[in-house]
Amino acid sequence: MGKYQMIATAAMGLEALVAQEVRALGYDCQVENGRVTYNGDEYAIAKSNLWLRTADRIKIKIGEFKAFTFDELFEKTKALPWENYLPEDAEFPVIGKSVKSKLFSVSDCQAIVKKAVVERMKKHYKRNTWFEENGALYRIEVALLKDVATITIDASGTGLHKRGYRAAQGEAPLKETLAAALIMLTNWRPDKPFIDPFCGSGTIPIEAAMIGQNIAPGFNREFVSEQWKWIPEKVWDEVRTEAEDVANYDQPLDITGSDIDHRMVKIAQENSFEAGFGDLIQFKQMQVKDISTTKEYGVIVGNPPYGERLGDKPAVEQMYRDMGQAFSKLDTWSIYILTSHEEFEQFYGKPATKKRKLFNGFIKTDYYQYWGKKPPRSTNGNIEKA
Repeated sequence: MGKYQMIATAAMGLEALVAQEVRALGYDCQVENGRVTYNGDEYAIAKSNLWLRTADRIKIKIGEFKAFTFDELFEKTKALPWENYLPEDAEFPVIGKSVKSKLFSVSDCQAIVKKAVVERMKKHYKRNTWFEENGALYRIEVALLKDVATITIDASGTGLHKRGYRAAQGEAPLKETLAAALIMLTNWRPDKPFIDPFCGSGTIPIEAAMIGQNIAPGFNREFVSEQWKWIPEKVWDEVRTEAEDVANYDQPLDITGSDIDHRMVKIAQENSFEAGFGDLIQFKQMQVKDISTTKEYGVIVGNPPYGERLGDKPAVEQMYRDMGQAFSKLDTWSIYILTSHEEFEQFYGKPATKKRKLFNGFIKTDYYQYWGKKPPRSTNGNIEKA
């Protein structure tokens, strides 16, 4: 087994959650802006892709160095051990980005990195001709930040938010990785009731069900690194078998998603079925002001409309008022709402217990957290399960 430097990329504000997940897999890690770095073997590559709910993608770091000139970029890239990663038939496109660096032309940086890799490969494989690139995909990225070049290969392929269950979606779907993060930032446990009053295409309830039954988020999809010759097939087989073994399909769940739009409710039902939850999650058409329940100590997670468009604002603000009134009766429930509306608390009618800054795509949002009453202690001093 080899040892690799790995990067799990993360949306801004989710780095600590990704690090928590990496540590839960058994790897020490360092948290930086937008990424979590750690070392691991081939099993770590497979496990990270299969299990990380809140990371965007997994990359293998090939090298990191200062580069102020194109010559430096070429020579230092060429000095990296590409033959350890790329077989002779590898398809290896190069993508790039540059922030606050002297080498600001991304297309030039990409071309130079490509040329450097080719030169290294020609020498190793004793070839004078160009490579056909008709084998497995190894997407190389050169990322320059303040004149430091980080060279990586993408081990995920399609972003990790693509779980494989979304048959259809609405206009502004919430990324699955952010949906999972919203749930993981709550006090919800699988034995508590869970409601999403703005379920849209069902992403939050489906992610909750996957967390509740300990189902690996990448279980039903493929990853580009499954085609890499230096990761044995048995690694993927073992990691998938282990994921199957630890999944708790018998865990009963009380998860409800509702939405004002009957078309979205239908889409949510289809996506839930695609995810393997069939009738396990209840979906219904309902306005948020009509939500009521006799159940106690549950959790509500909602991503309501934000009122970003001026014309939508009054209706959205009224909906926040209605929400505040409806939820005020649920004093044992913990309520978590994501919105970019800066006056949300004012319309909701209550200041949040805690706020957390998160990004929904490029929209800066706050995650408003209202903690409900704790369950009473039983006579033996333990907190009774709600």
